[in-house]
Amino acid sequence: MFGDEKGTLPVSTHRPRQRRHHRFLILVLLLCPISLFSYLYAFNLYQPKQHSVTRIPINAQQLISKCAELNTLPSPPPDFHNRTVSDRFDAPLAPKKPILIRNATIWTGEVAEGLEIVFGDVLFDKGVIRAVGPDLLTPKHADVIEANGAWLTAGIVDLHSHLGVSSSPSLSGASDTNSQKQITQPWLRSLDGLNTHDEAYRLSISGGVTTAVVLPGSANAIGGQAFPIKLRQTSLKSSSSMLLEPPFDVNGTRILGRWRQLKQACGENPSRVYNGVRMDTIWSFRAAYEEARQLKVKQDAFCEKVAAGNWAAVQAEGDFPDDLQWEALVDVLRGKVKIQNHCYEAVDLDGLIRLTNEFNFSIAAFHHAHEAYLVPGLLRQMYGHTPGIAMFATHGRYKREAYRGSEFAPRVLADESIDVVLKSDHPVTNSRYLLNEAQQAFYYGLPASLALASVTTTPAKIAGLDHRVGKVKAGWDADLVIWDSHPLTLSATPIQVFIDGIPQLSAPSSIAPSSLKHQTVPKTPNWDVETAEAVKFNGLPPLEGKVVGKVGKGGKGVVFEGVGSVYVKRNGKIIEVFSSERAGVLVENGRISCVQGVRTTEFRTCIQNELQNAREGYVKLDLEGGSLSPGLTNYGSPLGLVHIDGEASTQDHAGTEGVVRAVDGLLFESRNALIAHRSGATLSITPPLSSSSSILAGISTLLSTGASNKLAQGAVVKNEVALHASVSLSRSGPGVSSQIRTLRRGLLGQLDGEQADAYARVVNGSIPLIIEAHSADIIASLITLKSEVEKAKQTKLKFVLAGATEAHLLAEEIGSAGIGVVVQPSRPFPDSWQDIRLLPGPPLSKKTAIQELLEHNVTVAVGIGGPGDLSRKLRWDIGWVALDSEGAISTADALSLASTNIDTLFGLSGEEVDSDLVAVKGGNLLQFEGKVVGVVSQRRGVVEVFE
Repeated sequence: MFGDEKGTLPVSTHRPRQRRHHRFLILVLLLCPISLFSYLYAFNLYQPKQHSVTRIPINAQQLISKCAELNTLPSPPPDFHNRTVSDRFDAPLAPKKPILIRNATIWTGEVAEGLEIVFGDVLFDKGVIRAVGPDLLTPKHADVIEANGAWLTAGIVDLHSHLGVSSSPSLSGASDTNSQKQITQPWLRSLDGLNTHDEAYRLSISGGVTTAVVLPGSANAIGGQAFPIKLRQTSLKSSSSMLLEPPFDVNGTRILGRWRQLKQACGENPSRVYNGVRMDTIWSFRAAYEEARQLKVKQDAFCEKVAAGNWAAVQAEGDFPDDLQWEALVDVLRGKVKIQNHCYEAVDLDGLIRLTNEFNFSIAAFHHAHEAYLVPGLLRQMYGHTPGIAMFATHGRYKREAYRGSEFAPRVLADESIDVVLKSDHPVTNSRYLLNEAQQAFYYGLPASLALASVTTTPAKIAGLDHRVGKVKAGWDADLVIWDSHPLTLSATPIQVFIDGIPQLSAPSSIAPSSLKHQTVPKTPNWDVETAEAVKFNGLPPLEGKVVGKVGKGGKGVVFEGVGSVYVKRNGKIIEVFSSERAGVLVENGRISCVQGVRTTEFRTCIQNELQNAREGYVKLDLEGGSLSPGLTNYGSPLGLVHIDGEASTQDHAGTEGVVRAVDGLLFESRNALIAHRSGATLSITPPLSSSSSILAGISTLLSTGASNKLAQGAVVKNEVALHASVSLSRSGPGVSSQIRTLRRGLLGQLDGEQADAYARVVNGSIPLIIEAHSADIIASLITLKSEVEKAKQTKLKFVLAGATEAHLLAEEIGSAGIGVVVQPSRPFPDSWQDIRLLPGPPLSKKTAIQELLEHNVTVAVGIGGPGDLSRKLRWDIGWVALDSEGAISTADALSLASTNIDTLFGLSGEEVDSDLVAVKGGNLLQFEGKVVGVVSQRRGVVEVFE
């Protein structure tokens, strides 16, 4: 076989010897591998262990990186603020040029640095703020917006929202807030239910909201992972493109340096949904976190082997220990997650704080937290750091765990150096008006800088986003709002909103000074005494007024000094009697007797020394430039029938048969009623409670909100006021056509029993018929029904629409039909399908629905349209209406919306409604400067003061 090669040995010709050579060669070839294997085996068997051969896995570097990252806390890159293009830059929608806002009054958000207010310019481009300061040079080809001194802030950040998962209008096909599969579900993600077609996005943007943390609901102890979003529509029109700093890429790859968010809840909600008690909820937390702890221990042990280079042990163990269900909680234990925790009461706060210390993790903020202000020391016991508190300003008492909430809680917490956030819980409250939560907190004592921070810098900090949102600062996102007035004034409205540098509203390039309203921060009342009492009485301070005199025979009069204005009822409307600096007013027998220091045709001038002599025996109050005006009338909230909305044993119930009278179920001295009284709403028209399937609610009553019981003088002003019904697309019972048929039969006398009698009273004009209806289509059918019945009965019916979200579409027809309207709520929201054609008001529409109706000669009143705790805001609701009208609605006209117009629509007159005089210190009833300090009630026969 080698003979053909040159230079080989000569070939032998002896054939037998050649065969023996082949056999020997074959034997050697067979034995060599066996000998080699035996040698190597013996070598490995007897060699010391440290000299063993180590096989390094192909993914070793990946494992090293993964283990190194496990305990690295999120933080932005060191050069983040040097960026010139935002990661959210959206070229198809972005402006083609840089934008310079010139001559703005800038609230920067730099509260701690003392640089919170700067007068100057803001330059931004490609979604990033490039410069902030006075007299910035205008770049070539920049678009310039002249602010003319208007206030500019960072976009509002909502730390607690359900935008996109609890979408508007509410439809079963887009209800993704809560999963009820099990009580702990950290693997769920709000992103997976984020609806891009929520009607509320544009409305909330029009209120200045630019960023929201979208949370799962509070049905579960652990409801799932939350995600911050920007509210604007993107060119991709996808849920993922709305995300702000998502912790994972679209393919599931972890993005380092970004915080995760998790929603937890305790207290009543999980107990109710899962038919358990608080002990069950806390156990579910402990069990879930124990699963996570054990997984974390396995991961740490695995990574110890990786760090030691013990690759054999690593390979023997297999893959990195992980579990898609529990990995989010492991990240909690590693400090990588911002937990937003729904929790109200001290007992629940304590339970969660114990949990943090048992498993060594922190909670970013407790949400709602109505009792947090009572236990600041407990909050400081949390593992790691003191949590922030995200709360409502005044919304409370809707369930037992919210019963001790206080309007002074934000101030108390701030005084304890605890971070305060005001949030919406949208759609529980409309996030379009989140700024109003900060305004209310400011009114009740939260310092102005902290009030603004509570909806900008502080929520950004708690969400781990304060490196890019919540401030007006170079390197931050160009999320900016230009306001028509100081942001803490009532009705402050955006002129323009920028999200990622993209304008969201149609607005002029130059802001006319005439479009700017109040540019200075309001001077709010002193609440030191009330704040101290809220804490002293564990959230339940006495609310009854202090009776300092009697009205009537032998009673005391009242001398009011420093009166700035007086409003009274005259001929079915409110008129302003005078506006002065420091007038004196003498009130005797509950009515104004004379005035001093100003001339008026409505009242006589006090004779010489009359006020001086009266001061010796009468009650004296200095209003410090304040006002006297008639008491307001609440409508649309269940004052007088409910103490706690969520507790059946504290309220009357809907009728099951016949025609129910609200007067038979009255409950006095609810905290909501007393607070409404102290806020100037001294009367309430309250219909019976009704079920969602019922068309006819029953007959309302007129009551005094400050009365102690049903038999007290003036407590029940009128037993029976009106018959109440509703027609709705949202009803669980019969359809609209069947509901209209029932009303027709009742009005035409085709029913029997109590209902027949009630409808007959409407037809003969004894009482009005109040019909709650929101859809313009339903309203059109009701207009037709009224005409039909009037023709058949040859009489005029007194119809009043309540709710009336879409009534502006038929303003002319409503006016021609002689139908009155109670608009409730005064600022509309597309809660259901029958509300979607609302008129949003400024800045999205020039006029409001109230203005449209008034311009068509419709008698309009304002109602609450919600739980009783909202009644305290009636004074501001009508003030807001006036401010939105740009002068078309005066203060007197606004007061009429909740007093004389109510009287007209419900057929009330004379002594029934003319006897309460509300005293306001520091301003009028509609202003943030004003504080209600007393009520003179001829009807109840008392003079009471509140300070």
